[in-house]
Amino acid sequence: MTLEHGQAGPRTDWNAWHDDYADPGSALSARLVVVRSEIRRALADHAASQTDHAASQSQPVTVLSACAGDGRDILGVLAEQDERLPGRVEVTLLETDRRNLDRAERFCRDTGLTGVRLLDRDAGLSNSYLDAAPADLVLFCGVFGNLTDADVRRSIESLPALCRPGATLIWTRSRRAPDLTPSIREWLTAAGFAELSFTAPPGVQGSVGANRFDGEPAAVPPNQRLFSFVR
Repeated sequence: MTLEHGQAGPRTDWNAWHDDYADPGSALSARLVVVRSEIRRALADHAASQTDHAASQSQPVTVLSACAGDGRDILGVLAEQDERLPGRVEVTLLETDRRNLDRAERFCRDTGLTGVRLLDRDAGLSNSYLDAAPADLVLFCGVFGNLTDADVRRSIESLPALCRPGATLIWTRSRRAPDLTPSIREWLTAAGFAELSFTAPPGVQGSVGANRFDGEPAAVPPNQRLFSFVR
């Protein structure tokens, strides 16, 4: 997560950004609660689907997280050992801050989680997804709020290449003025994503969306810049 040449603005310390999670009353902690709830629901739905289709039970549920940070949203859910979740889940985290990846690695080691790939890759580059997509659950949390409006739309248009048919997409975005979430929801619909939920927790500006991919599958385009962080 770096700035393109010619862009102005401070560079965010994406390791220190996680500090607000230490405060259970912070907006970031409130968002995490909602994101994890949506992840649990998505994984439970996939587990139920596998039960209905015996031929698919041997296939793992795949999760792809872009700009994953330390992965505490998906990894925290998997560490709960909830019997309603799928038996096999394979997770790929894309993150460029090595400190965040190291923390995710320690968490996996301490909790005994397996099937997790930690990749030091720029999620804004299409080549980063070539061996990681498509997936059953795609997380775009903490992404849209750090992009230009044009890059938000461009990244949404690329999402069909990251999702298997019927995949769940979970995304976040602040609703501070000017609120882009109405446009994001329209762009997702146009890209083939049916809205499952849109949650705006009271007292905070953040929001969490969950969508199901009902559109036409696409291939990941090689050698393309999908988006760049602007802070």
